[in-house]
Amino acid sequence: MNKVHLLGANRSYDRDVQTVSVNQVVVLEGYSYDSYVVYEVTRDKWGITYHLVNLETHEFHTSDLIRPLSEKFGIGIYYDDANPKFLDPLETAALLTKAKEKKAEAERKVKEAREEYERIAKIGAERLRPLIPTDAKAAIIGTLRVSECDSYTDYYDYSIVRTVILGFSKHTRNLFSEMRKHAANFEGTAYLAEYNADYEHRENYSMGDGMYLGRNKYSGWTIEKEPICDLEKFIERYAHTAGDEANLCMKAPQTDSDTAEQSTATADLSTLSLEIVEYSEKAIAVFGDTKPIKDVLKNLNGLFRANLTYKGERRAGWIYSKKQELKVREALATCICV
Repeated sequence: MNKVHLLGANRSYDRDVQTVSVNQVVVLEGYSYDSYVVYEVTRDKWGITYHLVNLETHEFHTSDLIRPLSEKFGIGIYYDDANPKFLDPLETAALLTKAKEKKAEAERKVKEAREEYERIAKIGAERLRPLIPTDAKAAIIGTLRVSECDSYTDYYDYSIVRTVILGFSKHTRNLFSEMRKHAANFEGTAYLAEYNADYEHRENYSMGDGMYLGRNKYSGWTIEKEPICDLEKFIERYAHTAGDEANLCMKAPQTDSDTAEQSTATADLSTLSLEIVEYSEKAIAVFGDTKPIKDVLKNLNGLFRANLTYKGERRAGWIYSKKQELKVREALATCICV
């Protein structure tokens, strides 16, 4: 015997006892008031299962319990025990045919979508693999989030509608300065390149989102660092993303010819007046006529700041780590006046 007891209704029902028959119309009460027709009744060791077709949408449904409308309590599928309604077998057959056609069409679209996804992912995997540096231990990922929050039901969540790869890192430390540097690689995240303490989120707790850079947790662009623990799994995860070249926003590795061109460009700008100073214990700054060579300064991994304070004055300039001082001085050798 397969009995089910409904606590709210305080009633028990035997699932081995058939309550409705084929061609009978039943109604869903609660979520909606859709009507269904029973096209098949099956039985197994767990009891009876009723197979239904929606009269309007022609979608398939099943139910293991259909109660009499006179005993209505709560959400559920009911049959009118006072005035039962039946469809002609031909009507039921016609609805069943439409339902099968609709299901077949839906399955066809799902199959096509899956095949298209796999095709793009295959292209993306081949494109992404050679772009990952051999010494990469993590990737800087940007995601565009769309809020799905509903304060009325106290539900808070988001969906991701786009993902971009902003760059790679040789370490797995979560540094907001590194995230900001890579933010400039993509137009959508460029505003995150400027320092703003409110954009730095540290949710290193249970159910938290970890460390990420963004204006809002539930909407807009966010940047986070993802360790590459398994290269093949990483490629598989982001293969579809890489299928669209617009989602690959990493800086191209600098080649020898690029370096030569950069040096030439710098040499041509020998008339510029630049100044490299010790800005702090850990940083240097470049002041002066920096606008004509902003691309050169940017390629040296510098951060532009419009309001730096030096010797009590506000000045615009580029900030670099002291570890980069020799590299910066060599690149700008022909332009330095101090």
